[in-house]
Amino acid sequence: MKLNKIPFKTAALAAGLLLGACQNNQPHWLLPVLGEKQLQGEDTVYHRVKPFALLNQYGDTVTQKTIEGKLVVANFFFATCQSICPEMSTNLVDVQKAFVKDDSLLILSHSVNPLHDTVEVLKNYAGTYGAMKNKWHLLTGNKAMIYDLAKTSYLVNAFEDDGSPEGFLHSEMLLLLDSKGRLRGTYDGTDKAQVQNLIRDIHILKKEDHHL
Repeated sequence: MKLNKIPFKTAALAAGLLLGACQNNQPHWLLPVLGEKQLQGEDTVYHRVKPFALLNQYGDTVTQKTIEGKLVVANFFFATCQSICPEMSTNLVDVQKAFVKDDSLLILSHSVNPLHDTVEVLKNYAGTYGAMKNKWHLLTGNKAMIYDLAKTSYLVNAFEDDGSPEGFLHSEMLLLLDSKGRLRGTYDGTDKAQVQNLIRDIHILKKEDHHL
């Protein structure tokens, strides 16, 4: 089931980051850097994804080291979801196709129902959508870690036993990370036009990496 998008204050904060970067002669971001920032001496420290360790559909451990230096598209789902998840997964197929030969992009789909979504369940789900090994990781593991990642790293929410018909409530957003683990964009994963915007912005980030 859908959950509200990233709060307006986060978007406003991103705009402030861009303005501050221009005023302080910081690097000119082609896309905003979302989330809070801190000053440490003369350096600006931006919001980044926290360390994590989860299992993918092959039983391999995926950590922050796996995504280091990579662009990442992340989302939250569960295998038995019959509302927005099939639509999101179908649209992620388009993202995978657009970068099928590009090793610099990874897709991470985090299950919000890890007790049910075992490695075997996720492997079957991956087969349904043609998720490629080492390209599209469907992740399971510690539920508290997954929910904390949603809230504190990706700035979206995930809830269990919220009273919804399917028993879980999670964001419909696709989250774009740059090669340093910074959140650079959010896109409605059920909207094909926004998914095309995501694909465009991935190309923009690749150009940004090339020029930095």
